[in-house]
Amino acid sequence: MKYAIVESGGKQYKAVEGETIAVDRLPVNPGEMLNLERVLLMADGDQFSVGTPLVSGFEVLASVVENFRGEKVLAFRYSPKKRIRVHRGHRQEYTRLMIESIGKAGEPKKTRAEKKAEAAASKPETQSEADDLVKIEGIGPKVAEALIAAGITTFAALAESKADDIQKILTEAGLKMMSPEGWIDQAKLAAKGDWKGFEKLQAKLVAGRKAAPAKPAATSSPKGKKPAEKKPAAKPAKKK
Repeated sequence: MKYAIVESGGKQYKAVEGETIAVDRLPVNPGEMLNLERVLLMADGDQFSVGTPLVSGFEVLASVVENFRGEKVLAFRYSPKKRIRVHRGHRQEYTRLMIESIGKAGEPKKTRAEKKAEAAASKPETQSEADDLVKIEGIGPKVAEALIAAGITTFAALAESKADDIQKILTEAGLKMMSPEGWIDQAKLAAKGDWKGFEKLQAKLVAGRKAAPAKPAATSSPKGKKPAEKKPAAKPAKKK
């Protein structure tokens, strides 16, 4: 992190880009730019420059946010036996500064707003719109939230995933009793836009799983009655 220790009004402050500091009132108006040239220390990652007493060649550019008054401080003076009781209040005036940039003196400096605008302009717009994963049979809001947090935001991304990887994401999110095998098959159809096939597949699923084949019903005899035993066939009589 890049920061500097600056001096203003005989006091020292830590200045960090993008953050504000409140110094004793300065003769400036909101919106003005200000160079804090009394830099006592410069730090940039693991590199430090300590001034003797100042670090030469560096300055801090700040913009004036506002002039304001601090909280009221009460003071009370009492002298016994003299009936002296003095009660006073005081509110110190301050100037709030936004640290825009820290760098070498004389170099052209860009404000924080200009840096943000450049970063936004140079950032490629490769982000695709997220799909509604809840349309997948078996995926609820909590599961969808876990998948999105893991970077799976579209049907195509889910279709290319492996069931073991999905199961690992669910386990880490504390979600149990889930079966992601059927989700991937649904996602493949949804990614292609085959919604008819998607609906046919969902009709065969129960909570995202393939329905188990129905077992044949066991024939049961009436209560308390045993099934009748088959009598052996009578042997034919021998001829005399």
